[in-house]
Amino acid sequence: MESNSKVELVLEGLCCSNCAMKIEKRVNDLNEVSSATLNFATQGLVIELINQETYTDLLQKVKQIVKEIEPDVIVKEKKQVVKRLDNADECEDGCSCGHSHTDNDGEESSSMKKKVLLFIVSAALLLIAQVLKLPIWVEIPLYFISYIIAGGEVLLRAVKNIARGEIFDENFLMAIATVGAFAIGEYPEGVAVMLFYQIGEMFQDMAVNRSRRSIADLMDIRPDYANLKVGNETKKVSPEEVKLGDVIVVKPGEKVPMDGKVIEGTSMVDTKALTGESVPRDVEPGADVLGGFINKNGLLTIEVLKEYGDSTVSKILDLVQNASSRKAPTENFITKFARYYTPIVTISALLLAVIPPIILPGEQFSEWIYRALIFLVISCPCALVVSIPLGFFGGIGGASKQGILIKGSNYLEALNNVDTVVFDKTGTLTKGVFEVTEIKPEESITKDELLEFAAFAECFSNHPIAKSILKAYGKEIDNSIIENVEEVSGKGIKVKVNDKQIFAGNFKLMQEENISYSSTDSIGTVVHVAINNSYAGYIIISDEMKEDSGVAVKALKAAGVKKIVMLTGDSKAVGEKVGEELGLDQVYTELLPDQKVEKLEWLESEKSTKGKLIFVGDGINDAPVLARADVGVAMGGLGSDAAIEAADVVLMTDEPKKLVSALKIAKKTRQIVWQNIIFALAVKLLFLSFGAFGLANMWEAVFADVGVTLIAVLNAMRAMKSV
Repeated sequence: MESNSKVELVLEGLCCSNCAMKIEKRVNDLNEVSSATLNFATQGLVIELINQETYTDLLQKVKQIVKEIEPDVIVKEKKQVVKRLDNADECEDGCSCGHSHTDNDGEESSSMKKKVLLFIVSAALLLIAQVLKLPIWVEIPLYFISYIIAGGEVLLRAVKNIARGEIFDENFLMAIATVGAFAIGEYPEGVAVMLFYQIGEMFQDMAVNRSRRSIADLMDIRPDYANLKVGNETKKVSPEEVKLGDVIVVKPGEKVPMDGKVIEGTSMVDTKALTGESVPRDVEPGADVLGGFINKNGLLTIEVLKEYGDSTVSKILDLVQNASSRKAPTENFITKFARYYTPIVTISALLLAVIPPIILPGEQFSEWIYRALIFLVISCPCALVVSIPLGFFGGIGGASKQGILIKGSNYLEALNNVDTVVFDKTGTLTKGVFEVTEIKPEESITKDELLEFAAFAECFSNHPIAKSILKAYGKEIDNSIIENVEEVSGKGIKVKVNDKQIFAGNFKLMQEENISYSSTDSIGTVVHVAINNSYAGYIIISDEMKEDSGVAVKALKAAGVKKIVMLTGDSKAVGEKVGEELGLDQVYTELLPDQKVEKLEWLESEKSTKGKLIFVGDGINDAPVLARADVGVAMGGLGSDAAIEAADVVLMTDEPKKLVSALKIAKKTRQIVWQNIIFALAVKLLFLSFGAFGLANMWEAVFADVGVTLIAVLNAMRAMKSV
């Protein structure tokens, strides 16, 4: 058990969405549990414990709950399960849900053939009894045998569930409806409805399993093995067995199993699974690589810098697979709605069967019982319970394929209501890499000489400004000729080189030495240089703008964002220049970290009631502001642990325009979710009305249940496709 209080379990064989909802509710009701979330798509149960010491007792209680609701589902700790998300549709033999599932493609095909054969036999018997004019003593047994072949397992599951106190589910509803049809002499319809229901369920299961596989394909970045170098040989091992400092070999076509540094070999690597970038990147000795990259051509020898559990690919998988632990308001609403909806409709059906024949003269009980049975068939809320979570999970999976990590469906839904976006400057709108962009010498000196004197002055400094000057100079410096190095705090540096006194720093240093200097309004940090108290010129060091920053700002405004703001600790001149260039609405400069939080809180109070505020920062220095915003978005960068931990959304490629993609994905996901909600409820309400007034038969009722679910699941799968 880990040191924290989170438990992750896998419910192998869980294939009933209604059962999943019941299990989640029962586990949440346990005294030892702070919160519990069951992800139907991945069969993962994430539990937050109140007290870690109760873990053993809790595990037994969870197993007991699962056994009562789904006896054949197996509960395992996640760390015990050597299983990938693309196996999430597997289920143990004999699962009481009755859905179509097997352990591999061969068994699935065999099981499917067996089901189809039974359906054909059942349909044939139904056709014989319906078409041929047979004696009643032959006809009724044929209907009965056909019914048992088609729906025997449904009846058995209904009886088992009733014995466990689990009444209001689809098995119970179908059993009551079809047995009731037999009771009032509607034999053909009772058999046909059960047969059609089972066929519809089979197609529905195929759609759900396909959906799970599609999600798995989106997240198929987990490495299967690592080639561990032992002496002069390599040994194929599980990535979890590789330790920090080990050396691994990655052959062409293989996935890089964990984060490390290339120590031998050159190649091109495909980073698309992690970043969404379609263009492969070159790597050579000294280059960092991440788990999940795919080696394209060369043989790479890599020193492991992080164990698998700490690697980027592992964290990404955990984030996406556990994103359902933060449910969207829409999901929570549907869960509560479904909990009360079915019992209410069932009670309504009972009243419909009893009251009209009593109070209306001439009405027959058989007619109103038939209408009530139609009510029961229609009432199952499977279309909502299955398709809504799949829609959100698919949206999160599709976003991850583009290098956008969204930590929960609540954040995905929040992205639909953004009216204020606040950007940090350095490392967010700009590259965070300082470079010499302008050299302006006085007439008595050349550009090369000015740069050389500045490099002499800065050669002992580790400051980013000093490093950028040394990089621009690009030559070796003879330190022996430099003496009397004096750093003036907050102002600059004084050094002596070959009897020349060099001053390099900001305007305050020039003022302190009474040296007249030239002023400039150029964007960037100004380093003034003077030789022997005579002004020599200045050098501009700028943080270069990201290529897509301007595009991102325009696209955000086009997407309906009302206000775009920048907060920066940089000078007023630099901040306002950047704001003007990008077309920002407001710019606040010279802010300390605590002042950024204060300014963000003020902006929060200015936005609309339903509107959301996003803060976009680098994820390292901006953690307090990221935490305070409605949605914190980090420019994650590849391998930035701090960014992944700090934010609600992580843009893995450091591109501001990916925020626009995130908003589009959120909008598309919401559209799909609400399409399913409106479609399912509209069809069910329509058929409930038809059933109550005698305008619908059971065939149509089954379509309102199974057919709507199938259509909703197929529609939810569209959320996985990138916009």
